[in-house]
Amino acid sequence: MLNIYYGNMPEAIFNTAVYFKNTYEDIWITDPFARQMILDVDKSIVLDSAVIDSPVMGKIAPTALSGGVKTLILIKNDRSRVFNASTCGDNCAKWILKLAETDDVTINLRHLMDFGDRAFDIRILNTDQLVHSMKELVPIAGMYV
Repeated sequence: MLNIYYGNMPEAIFNTAVYFKNTYEDIWITDPFARQMILDVDKSIVLDSAVIDSPVMGKIAPTALSGGVKTLILIKNDRSRVFNASTCGDNCAKWILKLAETDDVTINLRHLMDFGDRAFDIRILNTDQLVHSMKELVPIAGMYV
């Protein structure tokens, strides 16, 4: 299940780029799920653990990936922390929901992310409410962001 805390959350990792740079492991980049996320969000192909082929920047290191992809990779691989997913664009929302299909995932959001038109299960930690659509989510999230 996806759990979201809206607004300031002191224990959340706010600067995900710096955290990623200092904690990621090579195997995180070559994982098949990470490869799919990188291809979908950044339109880039993982060549190996240290080289990614970006259509915009050419050959790049994992630390040059977008903030959204880095945050997704952190969410997938470090469940002991809560990450600021406001570094993610709406194009990351489906991946956050996919990650939450198999495990409990908790994120911090400081903006209203669009999770799309399909039904979902999201627990809003601020109010301990379970929502199933954007129509239900927006009024609650709007109180905090």
